[in-house]
Amino acid sequence: MRHILGRPRRRLLALLGSAALALGGAVALPGTAQAANVLTNPGFESGGLSPWTCTGNLGSVVSSPVHGGSKALQGAVSSSDNAQCGQTVAVKPNTAYTLSGWVRGSYVYLGVDGGASTWTTSPSAYSRLSISFTTGASQTSATVYVHGWYAQGSYQADDIQLDGPGGGGGGDTQAPTAPGGLTSTGKSSTSVSLKWNAASDNVGVTAYDVYAGSSQVLSVSGTSATVSGLSPSTSYTFTVKARDAAGNVSPASNSVSVTTDAGTGGGTGFKQAAPYLYEGWGDPPNPTTVMSATGVKWFTMAFMLDSGGCNPAWDGSRALTGGVDQTAVNQIRSAGGDVVPSFGGWQGSKLGANCSSASALAGALQKVIDAYSLKAIDMDIENTDEFENEAVQARILTALKTVKANNPGLRTIVTFGTSTTGPTYYGNRLIEQAQSLSAGIDVFTIMPFDFGGGSDMYGNTVNAADGLKNKLKSTFGWDDATAYSHIGISGMNGLSDQQENTTPAIWTQIRDWANSHHIARLAYWAVNRDRPCPGGGVVSNCSGISQNTWQFTSITAGFTG
Repeated sequence: MRHILGRPRRRLLALLGSAALALGGAVALPGTAQAANVLTNPGFESGGLSPWTCTGNLGSVVSSPVHGGSKALQGAVSSSDNAQCGQTVAVKPNTAYTLSGWVRGSYVYLGVDGGASTWTTSPSAYSRLSISFTTGASQTSATVYVHGWYAQGSYQADDIQLDGPGGGGGGDTQAPTAPGGLTSTGKSSTSVSLKWNAASDNVGVTAYDVYAGSSQVLSVSGTSATVSGLSPSTSYTFTVKARDAAGNVSPASNSVSVTTDAGTGGGTGFKQAAPYLYEGWGDPPNPTTVMSATGVKWFTMAFMLDSGGCNPAWDGSRALTGGVDQTAVNQIRSAGGDVVPSFGGWQGSKLGANCSSASALAGALQKVIDAYSLKAIDMDIENTDEFENEAVQARILTALKTVKANNPGLRTIVTFGTSTTGPTYYGNRLIEQAQSLSAGIDVFTIMPFDFGGGSDMYGNTVNAADGLKNKLKSTFGWDDATAYSHIGISGMNGLSDQQENTTPAIWTQIRDWANSHHIARLAYWAVNRDRPCPGGGVVSNCSGISQNTWQFTSITAGFTG
C-alpha cells in the first residue's frame, strides 16, 4: 500500500464494586430442577448471532479466538458503547438458575438483567465466569447478557450456559406472527420514523427488531421506532421482525422504502477528483504548476501523523502550520483549489492507533480542521495497527462521527485496501462498524492495487468497486445508485509496489467507468510520481513507465462523477 478511557474511572470502579456486592450478597438458592442449557446458539456455532442481539450492532461471530468449537462472539466496544449482547429466554418462576460462560478481554461482564453480574479482566486468554440467581415468584422470562467496557477494546465470549428448566414445559418453539402495516411517519436528512401493528404470539412478543436492508439497526419493545444516523438524500428499505422470550423470530413485515431529505451541501452530491500530493517525499512539485497544466482543483495532502501525545503534525515531524505543507495549501487555494488532508497511511506513528480514546482522536482531528478550515478529511486506514484492529477501527469511526457533528458540512472519507472482488474481512468489518455506529461516512474509498498479482488492472478495479457497492447495499439498505455515490477509488499510477502496471490508457478507462457510475471520489498515489521514467522501477518521483508529465493528473481532473 502506501510505503513510504471514554467514561470516568470513578464510574468504572463504582460499577466494579457493585458487581462484587451483588455476588457477595446472594442468598442461599433452592436446588434446581433437572438442569439443561436453555440458551439458543450458546456457542455461536450457527455462524450468526440470532437470537442474541447486541447494542449498536457491535457484535459479530468470529472464528478466532474461540474457546470451544469453531465460532465465538466478538463485541467491538467503542468509547460510547460497551457492546452488550443479550438473549431473552423463557424461565420458570421461583426457580434457581446458574449462568456461566467463557470470556476474553479487558473488563468483561456476565449477568442477568435486574439481577446479579460478575466480571473479570483476562485480555490474553479465555476465563470462566459464573453466577447463580433465583427467578421471581411470577417471572416467566429472563435476559442474560455479556459486555465489555467503554474504550477498553474488543472482547470475546463463548460457550455461554444458562442451566435450569426451560419455561413453558417442553419449551416454546412457536414464532410470533409477522408485524403488519409498517409505514413511515416522518423523516429528516438523517433519520426516519416508523410504526407498525403489533404481532401476536402464543406466549408473548418481547421485542421488535428493525432492519435496514439485511442489517438490524434497532431493537425496541414497542411498535414504533426512529432510526437515526442516516445519510442525507439516501434511499433506505426497512422491515421489522417480532421476537419472543424463547428467541423465536417472526417472518419480516412488509417493506417500506424511504429517501431521507437533502442535507446541507446536497447529501450524495459530493464529487472530488483529488490525487495525493506528498510534501515529505518524492521531489514534490509546485502544486500551482500542476494545476495550471492539468486543470485539477483538489489535492489529497499526505500524511497527517502523531508527533507524540496525540498531537497532529505533517509526517509526524513537520509543524501543523507554518511549514512547507501550509505553503502548498496556500498556493493551491490561491489558484482556486482546495485540499483534503489524509490521516494515517501505511507506516509511521498514527493518530488513530495512538490517541487513547475516540474523544482524544476527535480533538486531534479538530485541531487540523480548525487550522485549515477544512471541508473534508480522509482517514487512510491501513496495516495491522489500524485496519486490522477492530477496536481502533471503532475509535476512528466514532471520532469521525464526532467531528462531523461538530462541523456542519464536513465530508468524511475512509480509505482502505481491497481484494480484486471487493472488501476483505477487515474492510467488511469497517463498513459494518460504520453502519452500527451511525458514523455517517460520506465516502468509502478502496485502493485497488497491490493485489498480490494479476495484470488486468481495469477489470480488477471495476470488480473490486462493484464488490464494495454490493457490500454497501447489503449493509445500509441502499440501492445501486446510492451505493455508487458513496464509493471512491484511489489507484496507483504506473508500477505498483508489486509491479502491477496501470497505464494512462487503463487509468482513462477507470476514470470513464467512475464517471458513468457516478461514484464520489477519484484519487491516485501520487502526483509526485506523475512523471515518466520507463524502466525506472517503483520509485518516489516517477511512475516507472512511459508517459507524459502530469498525464495521470490530467486524466483524474476529467472526473466529474
